[in-house]
Amino acid sequence: MNHPKPTKEVKAVAVATADDLRETIRRKSKLKGRQADDASVAEVRQLIGDAPHRRDLLIENLHKLNDEYRALHDRHLVALAKEMNLPMAEVYEVATFYHHFEVVRGNDPVADITVRVCDGIACELAGAQNLLAKLPSILGNPKVKVIAAPCVGRCEQAPVAVVHQYPVLFATTDKVKAAVGNQLTTQPMAKDDASFDPAALAEQGVSPQGENQAVSPDYVGYESYRAQGGYALAKEIHEGKKDAESVIKAMESSGLRGLGGAGFPAGRKWRIVKDQAAPKLMAVNIDEGEPGTFKDRTYLERDPHRFLEGLLIAANVVGIDACYIYLRDEYHGCRELLEKELAKLKANPPFPIPNIELRRGAGAYICGEESAMIESIEGKRGEPRMRPPYIAQVGLFGRPTLEHNFETLYWVRDIISRGPEWFSSYGRHDRKGLRSFSVSGRVKKPGVKLAPAGITIQELIDEYCGGMQDGHQFYGYLPGGASGGILPATMNDIPLDFDTLQPYGCFIGSAAVMVFSDKDKARDMALNVMHFFEHESCGQCTPCRVGTGKAAKLMQSKTWDQETLEDLATVMIDASICGLGQAAPNPIRCITKYFPEEIQ
Repeated sequence: MNHPKPTKEVKAVAVATADDLRETIRRKSKLKGRQADDASVAEVRQLIGDAPHRRDLLIENLHKLNDEYRALHDRHLVALAKEMNLPMAEVYEVATFYHHFEVVRGNDPVADITVRVCDGIACELAGAQNLLAKLPSILGNPKVKVIAAPCVGRCEQAPVAVVHQYPVLFATTDKVKAAVGNQLTTQPMAKDDASFDPAALAEQGVSPQGENQAVSPDYVGYESYRAQGGYALAKEIHEGKKDAESVIKAMESSGLRGLGGAGFPAGRKWRIVKDQAAPKLMAVNIDEGEPGTFKDRTYLERDPHRFLEGLLIAANVVGIDACYIYLRDEYHGCRELLEKELAKLKANPPFPIPNIELRRGAGAYICGEESAMIESIEGKRGEPRMRPPYIAQVGLFGRPTLEHNFETLYWVRDIISRGPEWFSSYGRHDRKGLRSFSVSGRVKKPGVKLAPAGITIQELIDEYCGGMQDGHQFYGYLPGGASGGILPATMNDIPLDFDTLQPYGCFIGSAAVMVFSDKDKARDMALNVMHFFEHESCGQCTPCRVGTGKAAKLMQSKTWDQETLEDLATVMIDASICGLGQAAPNPIRCITKYFPEEIQ
């Protein structure tokens, strides 16, 4: 091969001067895209403080902006991205994921007040669609926006409208108009000197009856709780007067299972996480987004410290370094109450306690799924994680995490102090324990019923709910919320508990029981929940994102295309990442199997 001969001299050619190179570097170092203006940066700093800012507080900071300006202006998002040192795309994708954040561009108008009318099953049966149709013209104000909202967790007070953050119970057009006219936009704080003993309510109704219910019922505050013996048990455990092993055995003997829906034995979960390497964290799920569920809210707004004591007992026994409480955004009164009572607990703790942080959801049902909740606590989109690894091993911030529903922790104090036999002594039809049933729909006395595990729907209606409403005959029920399936009244003798409903294509879940009558159609109940699933799908996996929408469209036909719907159901169950897509077909299959006359 011939190679060129080297030349005797190589001449240097100037490509750029030193000043040219400095200018090139300066241009490249500038941020691309839209830049934050000084005024917006100042407004953001006023709300979130000076840097540095923790990445996991992104959603909390978005809430501060959304509360102040009733929307998220794009200029504030740019400034927030700069202040938190995050890519604008990341801030935007989180802000647009959650339903309670409204991103607006430039000078687009923002409503002074948003009125959310719940269109869940209980509220729809009580006339929510009539409210949605009439309110815009009755309010007659372009600065007041009326929108439909998924279940807001007040099914026993249906129909419900929320004027900004003020719930209007048993809503009528006149009540909503009065709330808007009187600028009732925040939930009032209740008195904190009440007495409340849930154990005394075993086999009774917990919720008050009648339409004159308090928006914010009186509750047991910190001082009252301590005066009534509160935190004494947690202190004994902290001081070693009760050893961790005996506490875990008591939990195991009681038979207490996770009361958020999954039903995993609580004591076994404590043992698993206890054996993991430190540091360990706890995540408490009070998202309670399953339509028809309101038990956690009912207990929390009356007796918050019993739950907090259960949290501290679990933290001490398992060896938890920090606790994160995730509360759904719809529970504005509970959030203010918890903020106030947590401050009192931290200011005067009965013993050294771990760090406890309260995190605010932003309107996403999917965040009731434990790994999606963890993503949200970390300030991200609430998308479920693939498993394994399980969160007991790799959970919040990559650490072993004990995850519990509110009500599971709520019963810890009574189970340990009264003995596990107290809890397990209740039950019917060979089942053990107590269950807090959230009952709504066509019954005379809806509300939380603290009934024996294994009670049947007929016994629940007759003994706890005063029977069906006048003029209505029992026709069908949803035993476990939107995702728990639908059964006819002829199947009224099935014990309601974990593992008893699966043979019928249903499950108990969070024990949200919705009852409908001969004036209603089961197919309408199924369509309502399928629209809900379509709205709430996180969109991460195609079978759920596309399947729920296609199913909802097919279910609107007078005669169902059962073959296509069954194909969709199979794909959603087999290929969806989390329980939302896997459970969404339950209503389809139940209607096909138990109510075929309605769809042929």
